[in-house]
Amino acid sequence: MNEQHELYENARNRIKQKKRLYYHFIVFLIGSVFLIVLNKFLNVWEQFDWFVWAILIWFFLFVLHFINVYVTNKFMNTAWERKQTEKLVLKQEIKIAKLEKEIAQEADLKAESEQYATEIKKKQELPKNTENE
Repeated sequence: MNEQHELYENARNRIKQKKRLYYHFIVFLIGSVFLIVLNKFLNVWEQFDWFVWAILIWFFLFVLHFINVYVTNKFMNTAWERKQTEKLVLKQEIKIAKLEKEIAQEADLKAESEQYATEIKKKQELPKNTENE
C-alpha cells in the first residue's frame, strides 16, 4: 500500500515538472513576441536590437529547465535518491559502530588501569601493615 502511494506521488510530481516546463515554453513564446514588439514596433531602446539578447538568455534558461526535467531527472530520480540515502546511512552506521568500539576499548583500558592502581595501593599498604604489627 505504502509503495503504491509512493509510486503515485512520484508520478504526480513528474507530471507537475512536465506541466511547468510546458508553461515555461508557452510563456517564453509569448514573452519573446512581446519583446520583439516592444523593440521593433513600440521603439523602446530602438538604438540596437536588445530583444535578441533577452530572448537568447531566456532560451538558455528554458534549455536548463528542459535538461533538468528530461535529462537530469532520469539519472537522479527517486531510486537514485534512495540509493544515495542508503549509502549515507550505511556510512553513518559504520562510523557509529567504530566509535562504540573505541569507547568500549577505552572503558576496558580505564577499568584495567583502575584495577592496576588499586593493586599497587594494596601492595604499598601491605608492608606498612606488617611493620605496625
